Amino acid sequence: MRPIVSYIRVSTGKQGKSGLGIEAQRAAISRFAAAEGLEVLTEFVEVETGKGADAMERRPRLAEALSKAKRAKAPVVVAKLCRLSRDVAFISGLMAQRVPFIVAELGADADSFMLHIYAALAEKERALIADRTRAALAQKKAQGKVLGNPTNLPEAQAKGVATNQKAADAFAANVLPIVRQIQATGATTHRAIAQALNDRRVRTARGGMWHDSTVRNLLARASDPTTRRGES
Repeated sequence: MRPIVSYIRVSTGKQGKSGLGIEAQRAAISRFAAAEGLEVLTEFVEVETGKGADAMERRPRLAEALSKAKRAKAPVVVAKLCRLSRDVAFISGLMAQRVPFIVAELGADADSFMLHIYAALAEKERALIADRTRAALAQKKAQGKVLGNPTNLPEAQAKGVATNQKAADAFAANVLPIVRQIQATGATTHRAIAQALNDRRVRTARGGMWHDSTVRNLLARASDPTTRRGES
């Protein structure tokens, strides 16, 4: 069977949406590998958050996947193109690494040219949506309409809190599989787990370093989603 390197990426708030969660991506790659007679040699899971996360220096697991694929002379397989990036320039930079990429969603026959086309179309669509949104808001403002509703501030604040809590729960769900892998290696204390996460360059939901307290809060939230204890 031909070997492949599996790359899975999630980010804050993306767990379970549009089939982008860790388990959903893993299942998609597994089905694709079985159908194409491929064998997953190694799996790399990356959790990235915040703006600028497409920069290679903030994607250490992707760099490791590329290195592994080069040594094994194997392609890197992702479930969806957006798990590599939503940026055409970044996709082009990856192609320059001379490591073949396969997108399970697009099929084994989608070559690098097609990947560029799909990425360009997605980028253009996002730009058009952003332009239409800005134009609509500008038109309303020109008509004298007040944007937003200052009278429902308490309601908006409550929605904001609920959104933040939901994002924290999603982040905990994204990181937990990595924590379980670390625990399986024998790291059982919060400090040891925090060190292992930092070594892997996995950042907290706020982009910081892991400590005893943040690991404890993460595990508490994972075991009881109603728990709200600071930063996950």
